[in-house]
Amino acid sequence: MAVRRVRRIIRRFDPWTVLKVSAVFNAIASLSFVLGTWVLWSVVVQRGLPERISELLLKLDITFVADGELYFRIVLLLAVVWAIVMTGLFTVGAVLYNLIADLVGGVEAVVLEESHQTQGAEAPSPSAKVTPPKHRPPIARAPAQSTQQKAG
Repeated sequence: MAVRRVRRIIRRFDPWTVLKVSAVFNAIASLSFVLGTWVLWSVVVQRGLPERISELLLKLDITFVADGELYFRIVLLLAVVWAIVMTGLFTVGAVLYNLIADLVGGVEAVVLEESHQTQGAEAPSPSAKVTPPKHRPPIARAPAQSTQQKAG
């Protein structure tokens, strides 16, 4: 298996594709953030930390009420807003990249390309040119004889 280095230039990102991919990505990230926060809050409540914090702050004459439902609503709202804002920013970033890439030519990336060969076949050299097949004119055919010429 032969490996060669190939230069690729990324000149354009399709904004519609970036919008779709980033929307799915940000929805999954928001969901994982909300679920992670919920699990963390459950562990904190089972350990009794909110009550201990309330008792400590009450000794300092500060009123503190741990309202898990309110906190969960805030986390949910922040996750939805974050997903919408980040999806918009990714899409705007793709449009800005396209505009900048028109000026400077894009980003060049060097990738490794593997070519799978069968036994006995030689690998073409990287500098070998591939020539397209030449155009062949259509084959001229003799016109068909009409039935009157055959009969006569």
